[in-house]
Amino acid sequence: MDEVRASSAWVANHSSHVTYILAGIERVAEAVKDSIPKVEWDFEGIHYFDNGPLTVQYLFVLDALNFCFWPDKEMSYEHLASGLKEALQNDKTAFDADRLQKYTGPELRKMLKWPRPLPLEDERVRLMHEVGLELERNFEGKALKLVESCGKSAVKLVALITRNFPGFRDHTVYKGHQVFLYKRAQIFAADLWGAFKGQGYGEFNDIGAITIFADYIVPAVLQQLGVLRYSSSLASNVDNQSEIGSGTEEEVELRACSVYAVEKMRELISKKCGKQVLSVELDLWLWSVGTRCPSLQHHRTLSIYY
Repeated sequence: MDEVRASSAWVANHSSHVTYILAGIERVAEAVKDSIPKVEWDFEGIHYFDNGPLTVQYLFVLDALNFCFWPDKEMSYEHLASGLKEALQNDKTAFDADRLQKYTGPELRKMLKWPRPLPLEDERVRLMHEVGLELERNFEGKALKLVESCGKSAVKLVALITRNFPGFRDHTVYKGHQVFLYKRAQIFAADLWGAFKGQGYGEFNDIGAITIFADYIVPAVLQQLGVLRYSSSLASNVDNQSEIGSGTEEEVELRACSVYAVEKMRELISKKCGKQVLSVELDLWLWSVGTRCPSLQHHRTLSIYY
């Protein structure tokens, strides 16, 4: 995660289209320093949970497919999470590694009870196949074995995932510098920690190393809070719902500056209240704020990484 922090800081300090506002970061840190709003991991009640290995398998499949809902205005993360939950409740073998390798687009749609092609459907199916194949090849078909291999280290888990599952390699090149963000790999660790309340399969001795998960919602919330400022051209693209290309300077800056700004916020809050504050908790709070604001305008990028 040092690579994520360092490369995000480099972007934030060489950014052309997104600016972090220290006064805004300080204002938010001061406002929440005494009581960071606590948001339960499953506050919507949409996830599968049986306190066992099947939950681990479910979360890994969920996080493999957790990206790019915006092209279908009626679809959201909630549809994915609850659809996969129901599929597993109806058939406990639905996410067995051999079955994951065989799903088709129409079968995934049927599983989610979705009446039309999913956004980036071919990519979602490809990633299901990849997860099934690599789990079978290296981890006895079980996401549980992947988690057990990390020795209660979230950092090692993220490294294992990005080493073995190419679809989780969320990095890019920005102005000649490699930038690492690893949103979906990190969120798997965070989902385990949240679901199992830091115990059992969700126990990590370094959960504090995880950064926020750079997506669509968090940059928009940070802009609304006065933590980020967009250039006039970027603001216009966001307001007009114009697509912003994956890997462009604007897109990388939106994500990396969000990581950097929340890291600064976390450091400030920790100093003010004298105790460790987790980026995971700040991300969950910011994301929940965004999901409750239907008028929030976020950027639009076609990407398998978020």
